[in-house]
Amino acid sequence: MIESFLQSLWSVPTSDMVNVFDPWNARSPDDIDEDAVQGRRQRLREHLSHARPRLLCVGEAPGANGCRVSGIPFTSERLLLDGSIPGVPRLCDRLTDRRLPYREQSATIVWGALYEAGIAESTVLWNAFPWHPHQPDNSLKNRTPTRGERRLGLVLLKQLVEVLPDVVVAAVGKKACASMADIGVSAHELRHPANGGASLFRRQLAELASRL
Repeated sequence: MIESFLQSLWSVPTSDMVNVFDPWNARSPDDIDEDAVQGRRQRLREHLSHARPRLLCVGEAPGANGCRVSGIPFTSERLLLDGSIPGVPRLCDRLTDRRLPYREQSATIVWGALYEAGIAESTVLWNAFPWHPHQPDNSLKNRTPTRGERRLGLVLLKQLVEVLPDVVVAAVGKKACASMADIGVSAHELRHPANGGASLFRRQLAELASRL
């Protein structure tokens, strides 16, 4: 079931999307490995498949310092080097030629909170718009997906929910919550950890974890 979902994701024609990077079909200029695309695909497969999840956390869109590089939502190169992602082997080598490994504050907060709540091993992460939207003049600067772009992600979002029928769904931020409503799925809304929301996010996630 997960493999069918992944094939659907990888077959979406994204080359005509303007100012959007597809981590699972395109190489980034700072990728070291010529097989970087296959690496991102494999890490996403391992994340989605490693265990029977109890929680699906959905964000808005991949970030420049996170999923664009790693292939896993809310996951940075630094977290992979640290071996912090359950089911995904710890990296032995760098993914990018950046002087320092990419870090993403929201990713660090999310995984830290999942471990604190005791549900890191049983949580799957996704984004309502699964490709990285960036500014026209800067591929490393995030932007909010347009309304039309957000609609493009709904088919995949619905498919993932359907292949994980028994999981509780949490939406990280209001945009993600709106996407869940668009596909008719009730989701627990969590404060996005960015812009001063980390403490509330941790409390809300801990409360939700206690009820799983």
